[in-house]
Amino acid sequence: MIQEIQRNLTEGRLDPESYVEAYYVRIERREAKVRAFITLRPMEEVIEEVKRSVERLRSGRHGRLEGILIAVKDNISTMGIRTTCGSKMLETYVPPFDATVIERIRREGGIIVGKTNMDEFAMGSTTETSYFGPTRNPWDLSRTPGGSSGGSGAALAAHFAELALGSDTGGSIRSPAAYNAVLGLKPSYGTVSRYGLIAYANSLEQIGPMARNANDLEVLYSVIAGPDERDATTVSAVLEKKEVRLNGLRLGVLDDMMEVSEKPVKSVVNDVLNKLSSEGSELKEVKLGYLDYALPAYYIIAMSEASSNLARYDGVRYGYSSGEEGLWTDVYSINRGAGFGWEVKRRIMLGSFMLSAGYYEMYYIKALKIRRLIYDNIASILKSVDLILSPTMPILPPKIGDVINDPIRLFAMDVNTVVANLAGVPAISVPAGFHNGLPVGLQAIGPYLSDYSLISFARELEKITGYRDLTAPE
Repeated sequence: MIQEIQRNLTEGRLDPESYVEAYYVRIERREAKVRAFITLRPMEEVIEEVKRSVERLRSGRHGRLEGILIAVKDNISTMGIRTTCGSKMLETYVPPFDATVIERIRREGGIIVGKTNMDEFAMGSTTETSYFGPTRNPWDLSRTPGGSSGGSGAALAAHFAELALGSDTGGSIRSPAAYNAVLGLKPSYGTVSRYGLIAYANSLEQIGPMARNANDLEVLYSVIAGPDERDATTVSAVLEKKEVRLNGLRLGVLDDMMEVSEKPVKSVVNDVLNKLSSEGSELKEVKLGYLDYALPAYYIIAMSEASSNLARYDGVRYGYSSGEEGLWTDVYSINRGAGFGWEVKRRIMLGSFMLSAGYYEMYYIKALKIRRLIYDNIASILKSVDLILSPTMPILPPKIGDVINDPIRLFAMDVNTVVANLAGVPAISVPAGFHNGLPVGLQAIGPYLSDYSLISFARELEKITGYRDLTAPE
C-alpha cells in the first residue's frame, strides 16, 4: 500500500491536495464519534509536507516513508506538536525535541498527521482513562478499541492514516491491533529506542509499529529499529530478515491461554489454526505454566516502576500546577491530586506501597522471580517449536463502561499479552477473523530478536485469511 501511494504520487496519478484531503474528509466525517486523536495537525501543513515529499520522490532521492501519513501515540515526544500522555498533567506540554523514532521517521520522509488518544500515561486496556474522553471502536462505536494505544488502532481501522506508532507495556499495541483488525508488533526489548517515550515502566515497555498490512508494518519497523546511543537499553545485534514458510512450520498453541479465552474468541482462533494445519504447519499443544502468577507479577513490576517514573510530575518541576502556594508537601499533593486521573493515582499508590520497607521483598522481589520463570518457560517451549500462538485478547471488545470500574476484569484482559513483556521477547497480533462483526486477533510470540520472522509469519497468514488493509464500515 505504501509503495502504491508513493508510485501514484511520483507519477502524478495522485496530487498532494486530493491525497491529503481524502484522509481529512474521512476524519471530519467520523472523528467526532471515534475520537482517535488528541491533537490533529492542520491540513494545510500536511499538504505542504507532502508536496516536498513528491519533489524528493521524483528526484529519486527519497526515504522509505516518503509522503506517508502516520498517526503517533501521544506519549511519544514530537517537537512542536503537543504531547499530553492523555493526561491533564501534561495538557499543554509541547516537547522541544523529537523522540528517536520520530527523528528516524522524519528522516525517511514520513509525515505525522496527529497525536492519538490513549489511556492516561498508558495505564489502561480500553482507552477510557484518557483525560480527553474515551476513543470508540470504529467497528462498533458502542465498544472500546482496546488500549492503551487505542487511538492509534482506531485511526488505522477508520483509515485516518496508513501507519501508526504505539507503545506496549503489557499488550498496549497488540490489544488495539486485535480489537481494530490491524497488525501490531511489540518488538524484542532493546531493538527500538525508548528515548523520547514518556516512561511508564521502563523494563517492560517498547515503542512499536502498527499497520494495515504486514508489508507496511515491516517498512515502519525497519525505520524505527536499531541502536541509539541515547538509550543504553538498546542492543546492537543485527536483526535478520528471515522469511517464514507455513509448510513445516512448528507452531505451539498455548493451551492455558486458550482455556482462559471466551468461546467466540476460541472459535475464531481455532478456524485459523485449522487453516494453518491445512497449509502444512505442525501444531502442538504447549503450556506456559505460571499463568496465574503472570498478571500479579506484571502489575507489581509495572506499578512499582510507575510510582518512581511519575514522581517528577508535581507541578513544580513538571506538569500541571494549580497555582496554590504553601508548604511543598501540600502544594505537591494538590497538584498531583488534580493533575492525575483516578487510575494513575491508584497505580502510583499501589506501586509506592509495594516498594516500601517491609513489602519490597514480599512483593517486588517475588515478582522478579516469577518474571524469570516465565522467561525460562518461554525459552524452553521455543526449543521445540518455531513460534508460540494464542488468542491476542481473551475476550471480545468490551462495551464502553463495562470493565472500566472493575479493576479485576480490567487487569484480566491483559492475561495473554503480559508474558511477552515480562520475557522481553517479540510478539505480534494479526487479524484472525470476526465474531458478529467484532474483530479477533491471533498472537504469535517468537524467540528474542525474531521480530522479522513474526512479520513474515503475519504476511503468510494474510494470504490464507485474506485479512489485510481492512477498513471499518461507516
